[in-house]
Amino acid sequence: MKKLLKYLLIFIGFLLFASLILYMLGYGYIFKAVSTTYLTGHKTAFIDDHPYFENNVIRNSSDSIQEWPLHNEYNEVNATQTLDSLNQELETAAFLIIKNDSIWFEKYYNGYDEKSKTNSFSMAKSIVTALMFKAIQDGYIENINQPVADFFPKFDKRLTVGDLSSMSSGLNWNENYYNPFGSTARAYFGKDIREQILELEVIETPGEEFEYLSGNTQLLGMVIEKATGKSLSEYLSKSFWKPLGMNDNALWQLDSEENEMEKAYCCISSNARNFAKFGKLFINYGEWKERRVLDSSFVALASEPRFEDSPHYGYGFWLSDHKGKEIFYMRGVLGQYIIVIPEDDIVIVRLGRKLIRKAKKDKHYKDFYMYIDETYKMLDHAS
Repeated sequence: MKKLLKYLLIFIGFLLFASLILYMLGYGYIFKAVSTTYLTGHKTAFIDDHPYFENNVIRNSSDSIQEWPLHNEYNEVNATQTLDSLNQELETAAFLIIKNDSIWFEKYYNGYDEKSKTNSFSMAKSIVTALMFKAIQDGYIENINQPVADFFPKFDKRLTVGDLSSMSSGLNWNENYYNPFGSTARAYFGKDIREQILELEVIETPGEEFEYLSGNTQLLGMVIEKATGKSLSEYLSKSFWKPLGMNDNALWQLDSEENEMEKAYCCISSNARNFAKFGKLFINYGEWKERRVLDSSFVALASEPRFEDSPHYGYGFWLSDHKGKEIFYMRGVLGQYIIVIPEDDIVIVRLGRKLIRKAKKDKHYKDFYMYIDETYKMLDHAS
């Protein structure tokens, strides 16, 4: 018994020593990561994790809610067997098809409904790019070629706000999602994301090639915050949430109560009907209900590739030519999608817990293709 107690004390001592070392090296956030994920039965961030963090409220306008109209064929066509099986297998929360100006198909799974808030993850990157365009339109930012150094002088003067949006910054950010000592884990679970971003350096020539880095969007969010004098949540509320008549308030995760910086690269919690409105706004080239919310030139820019050798990404949006169609879309790490297909006036929204990983050389995930294919099978059946 004494020997067992001795070993137990040694083990506890080791844990305390290891904890002290982690804190001294700046990795104290790992304890937040463990308590938020593994101790709640998850292996990584999950779609319902907003209660474990501080959040800012993205306010709607309660007196001007614009509910989605239902198509005259609403839910008359059932999901294909393949689509339903896929949604069950990948633990989908919501699947919507918007045709023209109304909801053509809508189904919820696993206890979720039309008001359930789930994490956008990196779909937020596209929304931050929309905020960048709005800030240019409002005169807070000159244009996409304005140097980031105008707002944060420590950065290389060649780095522009457009480089951040198009993922071509050359910053030394470690994007590995599953490395507990990497940049993304620290940003997600740490308490001072501004400090972390201001530690970055430009190590490659900016504006020359695509490299997907969440730190780009976080820095872009800080530029928008500084340029507008408003938090990202306030500016999103004023610029889009209220004008689009969102059905309720949303939440944007913060790094901490003390620092109150939104995780710009991710983590807007809302529902499928609200997220779908961003798809509809972009399919209408910035117009909503006969009101010009965003200049059409910005939408055109976002939906075209910036670099010839990276045709899969524009400014803040993923691009695809699947089925011979010009598609642009928003994407989150667990298979969150807002897929915009302008030529057929279709928006597909999928929210959920899992996805099917992409083939090694492909830039798009397998389930992305499947959601589109099954949607067209359903539409063909209707016609």
